[in-house]
Amino acid sequence: MTAEERLVFLKDLEGAWPDAQTELHYTTPFTLLVAVVLSAQATDASVNKVTPALFAAAPTPQVMMQLSEEEAGAYIRTIGLWRNKARNIVELSRQLVERHGGEVPDTRDDLEALAGVGRKTANVILSVLFHQPTVPVDTHVFRLANRTGLGRGKTVEAVEKKLEKVIPTRMIRDSHHWLILQGRYVCKARKPECWRCVAANDCLYPDKTDRPEI
Repeated sequence: MTAEERLVFLKDLEGAWPDAQTELHYTTPFTLLVAVVLSAQATDASVNKVTPALFAAAPTPQVMMQLSEEEAGAYIRTIGLWRNKARNIVELSRQLVERHGGEVPDTRDDLEALAGVGRKTANVILSVLFHQPTVPVDTHVFRLANRTGLGRGKTVEAVEKKLEKVIPTRMIRDSHHWLILQGRYVCKARKPECWRCVAANDCLYPDKTDRPEI
């Protein structure tokens, strides 16, 4: 894509998702951090089903760290990798209390030093909570960026760097949500629904799909 084509593409997505925000349910920085950790290799919808009971029982890191892995796991058994995630949310809660006074840190290094927190999770926290110009790249963003030509790369980090370079600064934080929602609901993995994509004109995907016949 040219710079002009990218801008048109992004403006089209902005128009399609004007109120875009994370679909994870949270009430505090801590509950967002836990929800994002739980969402790795799981859908936001599946995470939202388990977090109300989890956060009712353990709304703060001070309380969460007191749970055993088995107790934490009992709340999240329906999501993928729940055993590892139970271990991580208990441990990261302890780390938050011991290292940061129970507060979610605002730097990448501190975030990525927490149990279960990788680059994508750190980027989400930096963007959503601390308004830093990062572009978290999940499976939807990675696929869409490569498929459309918006920001191609062989690795997640390569796509992230490309997107942060080509997306206008004013759009960076919001574009994360536009790209995720577009990838989740329109530019789907197995068969993109190109006929209802508002940005199809500037997309470089060569095998655009037609509206199915009824």
